Amino acid sequence: MIKRKFSISLIVCLLVTFLTATAVYAEQTLLKQGASGDDVLRVQTKLQSYGYYTSALDGDFGPATYNAVVRFQADCGLAVDGIVGPATMRALERFNPANVTASRGSSGDRKGQSVVSFAEGFLGTPYVWAGSSPRGFDCSGFTSYVYGQFGVSLPHAADRQFNEGYQVSQLKAGDLVFFSTYERGPSHVGIYIGDNRFIHASSSGGNVCISSLSSSYYSARYLGARRVMS
Repeated sequence: MIKRKFSISLIVCLLVTFLTATAVYAEQTLLKQGASGDDVLRVQTKLQSYGYYTSALDGDFGPATYNAVVRFQADCGLAVDGIVGPATMRALERFNPANVTASRGSSGDRKGQSVVSFAEGFLGTPYVWAGSSPRGFDCSGFTSYVYGQFGVSLPHAADRQFNEGYQVSQLKAGDLVFFSTYERGPSHVGIYIGDNRFIHASSSGGNVCISSLSSSYYSARYLGARRVMS
């Protein structure tokens, strides 16, 4: 009887120790581009099992892993930074793909929402003419950078982006919206986020911001929308 109680107590102690160690590990883990090793491999394996990562399981945190993390974070409503910190690690352990499917609708809708969530992470980033990095964006530099993180290559020019994808009239999150502003033809571009609003790098606003398609300025200059990701 005493041995049985001792065995049960030992099992409970070991279980508590394991759970505590797992929690501490999750809180201390911080993985980002450039990292490598077994921890990265575990993250890649999780992301692959959920359908976010499709490249080789090599344990190297490169662009493919970064893009997969970004999409996963966006779908889970996490801060979209491409870094696997404690919150992202916990989400990876608890993730249920069915919940995302039910809440986000079709695959195309989910991708568009992921693009929007990622783009919104740059709100307030300074407007810089010809800029195409988080240090500063112009309008087409912003859209090309955002979509580049999702495997879609866009030229760094609004008029050339107007030839990408296909034209749509019923807007969905993630669609590119175009305007004729400082010159005739498509000279400004943003990303539709829903509710008749779009996010863009605004020269007049001086940063990445959200504007309404219904505003007198943009409604008068609206040219149309293109969908570049199905």
